[in-house]
Amino acid sequence: MACEDTRQTQKLLHHFDIRKPTLACHEHNEHARAREIVEILQRGDSVALVSDAGTPLISDPGYRVVVAVVEAGLNVVPLPGASAALAALAASGLPTNEFRFVGFLPPKQTARRKALAALADERATLILYESPHRILESLQDIEAEMGDRPMALARELTKLHEEFLRGSAAQIYAVLSARDSVKGEITLVIGQAAAEVSNADPLEEIASLEAQGMARMDAIKTAAKRLGLPKREVYRLAAEQGNNPAGKRRG
Repeated sequence: MACEDTRQTQKLLHHFDIRKPTLACHEHNEHARAREIVEILQRGDSVALVSDAGTPLISDPGYRVVVAVVEAGLNVVPLPGASAALAALAASGLPTNEFRFVGFLPPKQTARRKALAALADERATLILYESPHRILESLQDIEAEMGDRPMALARELTKLHEEFLRGSAAQIYAVLSARDSVKGEITLVIGQAAAEVSNADPLEEIASLEAQGMARMDAIKTAAKRLGLPKREVYRLAAEQGNNPAGKRRG
């Protein structure tokens, strides 16, 4: 049995009186373990790959092992257990017809805000993980880069202290910041911002912002946010205007 942490897996094995040999397989030794696991399988034995929580390969070790086994022409049989991403999505109350799993946000604020800005126009429901000691900073960054949109925060899923918080990033931040500390594994589910009803012309909005001294790219982002439009669409309109010598919109 290949385990992310043999000490954690042994607790489960002992509970069910399962006696099987275990070997550690984590991010620091996965390359070497992958070769070893292939050799075990080639001898005719079977290997179960487990992670400490959730599902192997989903922001957990195991990818290199699966690739090595597949390349060796051997079978990989999936038996997924609880997945924090899917469990959070199912109970979030947000649209489930289309979603995107992002994994962990970057730990540094500059990179994190850049990643969030790149996701701001995504039309699917977003699912991501965050550590408890960064969650307050991340919620502030989500509000800054994505604005006011419906969210759900799931903490300690399938465990004794499971909790769901729903609302905007600012509302969830207010709840968590009032606590002495935040603990446990956290999954965030982020929905789409409600489109604002506006008859304003995005090109006129951009021109107005530029007249106030705002740089063009900042004006495009601000106009898109104000009008509730995808940033890509506003950028396309601005680019078309720039390619039109008369400075007129195409009809």
